[in-house]
Amino acid sequence: MGVYEARIAWSRGDQPFLDKRYSRAHSWTFDGGAVVPASSAPSSVPVPMSDPSGVDPEEAMIASLSSCHMLWFLAFAANAGLTVDTYVDEASGEMGQDDGDRRYIAKVVLRPRTRFTGRVPSQEELDALHRQAHDHCEMAHSVRATITTIATTG
Repeated sequence: MGVYEARIAWSRGDQPFLDKRYSRAHSWTFDGGAVVPASSAPSSVPVPMSDPSGVDPEEAMIASLSSCHMLWFLAFAANAGLTVDTYVDEASGEMGQDDGDRRYIAKVVLRPRTRFTGRVPSQEELDALHRQAHDHCEMAHSVRATITTIATTG
């Protein structure tokens, strides 16, 4: 089992803090060296306290689920003798509220569109590959959201 690390850094600088109008912009630094600008979602904390150009935690969660699913799908497609040329997922997530009035990501929809060279799988085979990917995706096992995959080719 692996250990995964990220460094999350924020600094107030010279801005006021107690008025709660401080910037939520911060950075994520990953062990491979990638640095990602991050912020709260503008839907949660209005601009200018949020930076819409930064990745917010909710977007990151959706991207993480989509990326994990894609990586497993590519592995299973290769095992099935399929040559994948492109894979584009227009993933989305929706917030909900639980019985304790806590907000959480309640629904995630993955919409992968895949292009192949050579043999193109039937919709049945495509759906089976995506079920396999979902069943193996560690990120999908880590959340309580309902995750739906609507796969297409072309």
